Amino acid sequence: MDSARTNAFRVPSALLSAARAFAEAGREPVEPRLASTVVLMRPINRDARNDFEVYALRRVATMAFAAGMYVFPGGGVDPRDATAEIGWAGPTPAEWAERLDLPEAQARAVVCAAVREVFEESGVLLAGPDAATVVGDVSGAEWEAARVALVGRELSLAEFLAARGLALRGDLLAPWARWVTPEFEPRRFDTYFFLARLPERQRTRDVGGEAALVRWATPAELAEERPMLPPTEITLRQLAQFDRIDDALDAAGGRRPPTVRPWVDLSDPDDPRFIAPDISG
Repeated sequence: MDSARTNAFRVPSALLSAARAFAEAGREPVEPRLASTVVLMRPINRDARNDFEVYALRRVATMAFAAGMYVFPGGGVDPRDATAEIGWAGPTPAEWAERLDLPEAQARAVVCAAVREVFEESGVLLAGPDAATVVGDVSGAEWEAARVALVGRELSLAEFLAARGLALRGDLLAPWARWVTPEFEPRRFDTYFFLARLPERQRTRDVGGEAALVRWATPAELAEERPMLPPTEITLRQLAQFDRIDDALDAAGGRRPPTVRPWVDLSDPDDPRFIAPDISG
């Protein structure tokens, strides 16, 4: 990879105001919070480029972070997941720690957050009774009650899975990239982006709450939607280079997810730009 290559975007007005205020005030940046985001993918069987779709939601305008933006399911880690005993299939927490370049407890929490958030925001559960099985339909009333309890943090992921005799299927997650929110943002996240295939017997659901709307579309189609933060757009444009889900998962392979630390270039007051290193290869 040539680290000198960059992606440059026009800066959304809200980000530009924050960047200028931060630069003028000389404030110390906020410590970023660990988080996970999951790009769900499903095949569409139409023998063409982008023979798969990805799932996105547009956050409601009242949200504190990325209000009104198109995003993938995701959110911050639950500290309880860092030390919880949990049924586990796939790479061990120690192996995840090596791959994510994190202490083991934090790596465990990041993987748990990926599974929990995709269930909370799409109704898809990456878990099963054993290492070779994924649960089927999870849209019933009992599942929904548990999902709501997870959203409210009344229930931890470990408690939820243990009550149903399920193991987290971490092997269904492929780390793609690590994005660290620019220093000028008042709410910052150190976010691991994962790819995951939609399990065959499950369907996404519009579970409301944080989403004004949800949709499936090809990466190329979704990349044209607005408003959208640059990390989401860049991820979609990267995935648009692949024809099939297996191609994208193969590209993730066993690599460590590259870390991206974007910034806003204010050197030209008439044309400020959001800059992110190119991690496409």
